[in-house]
Amino acid sequence: MTSPQTRTIRVTRSSFSSVGEQYGLPVLLVVIILFFSLLPASSSTFFSSANLSVVLANQSVVMLCALAVMIPLITGNFDFSVGANAVVATMVCAGAQAHLQLPVPVAILMAVSAGALIGLLNGWLVAIVGLDAFITTLGVATALAGLVQWYSGGLAIYGIDPSMIAFGSQTLLGLPMVLYVVIVVFVVIWYVLTWTPFGRRLYAVGSNRRAADLVGIDASRLTFVGFVLAGALAGIAGVLLSARTGGANPSAGTELLFPALAAVFLGATAIRPGRFNAVGTIIGVLFVAVSVSGLTLAGAQSWVDSVFNGVALVIAVFVSTALRRRREGRGR
Repeated sequence: MTSPQTRTIRVTRSSFSSVGEQYGLPVLLVVIILFFSLLPASSSTFFSSANLSVVLANQSVVMLCALAVMIPLITGNFDFSVGANAVVATMVCAGAQAHLQLPVPVAILMAVSAGALIGLLNGWLVAIVGLDAFITTLGVATALAGLVQWYSGGLAIYGIDPSMIAFGSQTLLGLPMVLYVVIVVFVVIWYVLTWTPFGRRLYAVGSNRRAADLVGIDASRLTFVGFVLAGALAGIAGVLLSARTGGANPSAGTELLFPALAAVFLGATAIRPGRFNAVGTIIGVLFVAVSVSGLTLAGAQSWVDSVFNGVALVIAVFVSTALRRRREGRGR
């Protein structure tokens, strides 16, 4: 028979382990910040308001793409078209202003609508037709990249409204203005996923689709809605990208997708270990961005960025998968 003292020790160890899993990534982020702030090669510029502003502004688009990738993943589906979708949105936004001379609000509405329509196509193919999400969204991403090249001729689009460029480059209360858009979107997604029946049903579909069907949850409808939401978020990311760059670059899709994927899987190792979650995803974006910024300021070569993102993605997938399996084992 297990003594009360033994049970207490086991419970204490379990509690420490749980806390370590929840807050390991945030603590590691703080350690990384301290390391590069004290490292002689990067200390003069790393921990400065200017560098902080640049990192946050540059990562605002990746944060939105990561949140977009996260929603279909919660339902158990990859969406590899998010990066290409954001590029389509930025081309639509910039093209509407530079080529058609449409007002900024109309261009933004067109860009977000384009993103949502692409998400609707993904949702129809995956949730209604029943195609594999991995292959389908990869095919859609490839097709979108080709269409963007056709529309732009492989050339960037410039000439958008100056007010939009100002929005993408200015700060408010010391923070980039584009970051406030991310904060609003993040709060809405966090609230919906954490505190509403819709969010709980999304997690139920991703955890066990068959069980969700048996209790009356319409898994196909939720999967469809998840893809549409991801498309709309990619559209918003495209608008911010257009504001940040002052136009549209037809070859930015890959640069957005892989950091976003790495951040989402890193985020699944923290806060709610084994589950994709909004807070962990944002921390994951910051972890990758701060690490790359520190390495760059310390004099690392340009290829380190890609290597770090790739290694971070593989490690994050490994850890999040292990945590999910352990959580599912506890649930049996």
